Amino acid sequence: MRGMHNYRSAICGSLRLRLRPRQQPLSQALDRLLVSPTSPQSLSSTPTSKRFLHTRFRAVPTPAFQSLTQPRQASYLWSIALVAFVLGSATAAQLILANNPDDLSTVSRSDINQPPDHNYLGPINTLKMSSSQVETGHVGNLTAEQEIKLREMWTVLFRLFGVKFEAGEAQRAASVTSTTTPESPDTKKKGRRSLFGWGAAKKEEPPSVESTTASLGNVVLSDADDKFGQNKEFKQALADIPPDQLREAFWNMVKADHPDALVLRFLRARKWDVNKAIVMLVSTLRWRLSEMHVDDDIMLGGEAGAIAQAEGSDATKKRIGQDFIAQMRMGKSFIHGVDKQGRPMCLIRVRMHKIGAQVGESVERYTVHMIETARLMLPRPVETAVIIFDMTGFTLANMDYTPVKFIIKCFEANYPESLGAVLIHQAPWVFSGIWKVIKGWLDPVVAAKVHFTNSVEDLEGFIDRKRIIKELGGDEDFDYEYIEQQPGENDPLKDTAKRDEILTRNKTIAEELQEATKSWIEAANKGDKAGAEAWRPKREEIIERLNKGYWELDPYVRARSFYDRSGVIQGGGIVDFYPEQAAQKKANGRSTEANEKEPVTNGNGTAEVEKADSAAVPAETPAVATN
Repeated sequence: MRGMHNYRSAICGSLRLRLRPRQQPLSQALDRLLVSPTSPQSLSSTPTSKRFLHTRFRAVPTPAFQSLTQPRQASYLWSIALVAFVLGSATAAQLILANNPDDLSTVSRSDINQPPDHNYLGPINTLKMSSSQVETGHVGNLTAEQEIKLREMWTVLFRLFGVKFEAGEAQRAASVTSTTTPESPDTKKKGRRSLFGWGAAKKEEPPSVESTTASLGNVVLSDADDKFGQNKEFKQALADIPPDQLREAFWNMVKADHPDALVLRFLRARKWDVNKAIVMLVSTLRWRLSEMHVDDDIMLGGEAGAIAQAEGSDATKKRIGQDFIAQMRMGKSFIHGVDKQGRPMCLIRVRMHKIGAQVGESVERYTVHMIETARLMLPRPVETAVIIFDMTGFTLANMDYTPVKFIIKCFEANYPESLGAVLIHQAPWVFSGIWKVIKGWLDPVVAAKVHFTNSVEDLEGFIDRKRIIKELGGDEDFDYEYIEQQPGENDPLKDTAKRDEILTRNKTIAEELQEATKSWIEAANKGDKAGAEAWRPKREEIIERLNKGYWELDPYVRARSFYDRSGVIQGGGIVDFYPEQAAQKKANGRSTEANEKEPVTNGNGTAEVEKADSAAVPAETPAVATN
């Protein structure tokens, strides 16, 4: 019993110590602020204002504060606060997970709730630079260091293309890759520093194309940077593709794009590492030229080519053609409208894809055709598009990893910096496990562009409600209806004489741009700032002619598509993202006369563009690009 009494006394003593009133926390803080610990002062020696604050807060505490000085009551109140905090946190976490199951949320607040630059209604001149603010690292807003990287990139590209430089500039091009390419023992013995075989002698001849490609062939990407086997593709391209063919493939890829903008996308994707960007770009050229045949097959044949294949006798091609045009007709995916930032939107109805319903090659060709078509719609300075995956009605029968991997490769390896945002709409709970797998395949930069939306209110963070189609719960009355190929719409493809004439003219413009770019690089490298600045407007004038030259060539090298027939792509760099609204106005008798000038939106006010004669052609006939 005595032992039990001693044990009880010890517990009671411990409780008394714990329940002993402590000094008020606020009073302790004021004591530390009003009295310096290094030179103690009495309260009477403090300034009047400090003494007033001290006495006010210590002598006249509020009833609520007095309650906190009572040990038992304070413990009770703090317990309630702790419980409320835990319950509130759990509720918030549950709401977040309900909207973004299994850590699906990767929303970047800077990407949403962006006000529109303008309404993007009516014809838009995609070749005119908008007044929208240009992000750093893009054409029109480069730092001095970024501009140096751009010049280095052009220099190495020109060497690969067989474009001759002055000896000094060739040396500069050679030095670009010197930081990542190991130096051979023979080179060390000769005292040479450059990868292109240049020595210290002043009279050394410029490196040949062969030595340039051989030196670049030594550039090796790390495993982390070689996700898609581009090391092998790069070396294969240097071995198999002659310089002039590589140059031609590059200018074919430019199309109506700004050449600097195209090069900068590869630089940004590789964090301004010229070596890595070169490997990526050259690998892409090989992919376009030898693997996918983007320009000489997919875009040249287009929908008409797919129909011809479907009607042919070759069983393999027949199936590819049938599957391609079937996807177009059903509207598995289609481009319609723009988001708040003016980015074209592509809606993919995932429920319409069934595993094995279409052969893999057909799905890939369909995907590339859609991406290349969207490129022609980008209004400057917009360089990216938005993809909306509508997961309504999704089941595991719709989940096909092969096309998903192909899409990822396209946007990470072959069309870098071209994806603005991915909206995964109405994803069911079963998709959370699938997302874990897919997210592991994505580059962190791409993964950060993926956002999950569950309602039309979520979509409104990216798209004006009036431009969200009713299918997704919005207000826009739009239904995809495929327009079949029209007789004679691809007759220009047969006019090879006219095509060759325009090709020759455009080639001359490209060579003129090469020379202007060389002069710009040489002036900058010699420290001639005035000379380099003088070449800027000259280059821009040549680039404008080159872009207009592409649109003149376009009917002779690209089969007409649904977007030409529906009036979205109107030729000459003019697009209309909402042509059905113009058609409605015309039906209501509010359209202008066929040859009347209309204001064309470009963000810098308006630009007068004379309407094409084809505007008077009935809707069922193909739109013909005219100037």
